[in-house]
Formats: sequence, structure tokens, C-alpha cells
Amino acid sequence: MITAYISIGSNIEREYHLKAGLDAVKTLASKWRMSRIFEAEPVGFDGDNFFNAVIEIQTSLSLSELQSQLKEIERQLGRPAHAVKNQSRTIDLDLLLYGDAVSDALPSLPRSDIYRFAFVLWPLSELNPDLVIPQETQTLAQLWQNFSQQQILWPVE
Repeated sequence: MITAYISIGSNIEREYHLKAGLDAVKTLASKWRMSRIFEAEPVGFDGDNFFNAVIEIQTSLSLSELQSQLKEIERQLGRPAHAVKNQSRTIDLDLLLYGDAVSDALPSLPRSDIYRFAFVLWPLSELNPDLVIPQETQTLAQLWQNFSQQQILWPVE
């Protein structure tokens, strides 16, 4: 089994699509858990706020199988196959980490969003604060503590 981390987000019918996305991702896992849900303002465009979280799964799927399944879930939930970045979306599922895999090819791993977006790093560090990701020396908790990007988000209660 491989431990993988997947970011999930939506700003169109957020509650429905986050639940539907989580339910679909759970079918790919023998075990799973999810961070709290965070509400975040969109980055790079004007639109409705997002709901974001990170899901940790244990899976027997290969990297390519998992990536393919995530894209299929997005398609089933109404996201166009060639969606444009920086726009509203029904669902966004991004593979952040896949075991100790390191890759510059798609999907690039560890995903650079971990270092760029608070709505990825905060929930990821909440799930596994002591994890040191490949090619890194700091734990996720340390990365979050030192995160300097000014982005507005808060936990959904």
C-alpha cells in the first residue's frame, strides 16, 4: 500500500461537490482520512470562495492509475478535461504526494502547490505535521510555520 495525499477544492456548489469528490476518492482507498475543510478566497481571479481540504489515502493503485482515476472523478463531477487555470470549478483534485515519489513529469511530485498555497499546506500539515516530504528537510509543521504567502483562509466550523 502507498500513502497518497490529494487536495480537493470547489467553489461551485461547494458542499455538494466536496462531498461527492470525497465519496469518489474513498472508493480508491483501503483507508482514508481528511483534514478540516477550509474556506479560501480565490487566488489569481475574482470568484466565489473555495472550500478546500486534503485527503490522505492508503491505496494499491499505481501512480498512473491513481492520476487517471482522479481525472475521471473530476470529469464525472462536471470539470472539463482541459479546464483553464484560475477559474471557478465544480471540483479540483490534485495529487500532492504519492509515497516517496519524485517526478518532474506530470504529475510533478511533490506538487509545487504545497509550497505556494496556504489552502494546500495548512490542511496537509494538519493531517501529518511530522511528515518530511521528499527533497525536503523540514517537517510539514515547520513548512507551515515558516509559510510567508499572504493568503486569506479560515477553517469552516
